[in-house]
Amino acid sequence: MASFILRPASRLTSNVLSQTCRTQVTRYASPFLRRSFVTPAIESEQPRLRLGSIAPNFKAQTTQGEIDFHSWIGDKWAILFSHPADFTPVCTTELGAFAKLKPEFDKRGVKLIGLSANDLTSHDKWISDINDISNTSLSFPIIADPERKIAWQYDMVDAQDTTNIDQKGIAFTIRSVFVIDPAKKVRLTMMYPASCGRNTSEVLRVVDSLQTGDGKGVTTPIDWTPGEDVIVPPTVKTEDARKKFGDVREVRPYLRFTNVGK
Repeated sequence: MASFILRPASRLTSNVLSQTCRTQVTRYASPFLRRSFVTPAIESEQPRLRLGSIAPNFKAQTTQGEIDFHSWIGDKWAILFSHPADFTPVCTTELGAFAKLKPEFDKRGVKLIGLSANDLTSHDKWISDINDISNTSLSFPIIADPERKIAWQYDMVDAQDTTNIDQKGIAFTIRSVFVIDPAKKVRLTMMYPASCGRNTSEVLRVVDSLQTGDGKGVTTPIDWTPGEDVIVPPTVKTEDARKKFGDVREVRPYLRFTNVGK
């Protein structure tokens, strides 16, 4: 009886099989997934932005000229917020709302800058629509990021909705918000799907919370707004808190309230 011996595949055969497998996966994957398979090196280089990370610097064309992001921020706070594309309904309402609220951000030393995945010509035409629809005058810059280079750098892309892609199969940006302090550190992030509009009042509220915490050495409770009671951090003893703030209301040893005004 003939014996059958299993022999290991040759190196050439293994390579062919491996290549065939990769080809089949790439062929039948969605455009978004193909981007993941084709560009693993880019993915490995993508920064992981955490609270306290230095916001990546970049140079970009905007509706107000070319900028170096860190130089543009200077000694101010900044809010970078992204949009999937120009002439989209949700984005149009958002930018109109941010434009109307800009004077409040100015009072707090906060600079606004938007980003959308289109070129400057498209941005300029879109701004005219925004001003007309929202009866406002948008005066902060919008970054042109048609190749999503900055969106990728800030991880503003969508891994859940694989239909959120352009004709080239490149993922559109989602609705990200980055609050960046004068030291260029990321202090707070928010991420919304393309279908969900943001709340500009909440963006302003968290800026108030961060600036109050930095300036007064306190933390803020749920739904806090300026003028309401704040929380004494657990690291501060009650007797020290009374010397610093005056009246301190102790609900529990770990939960103490005081008021630092507006």
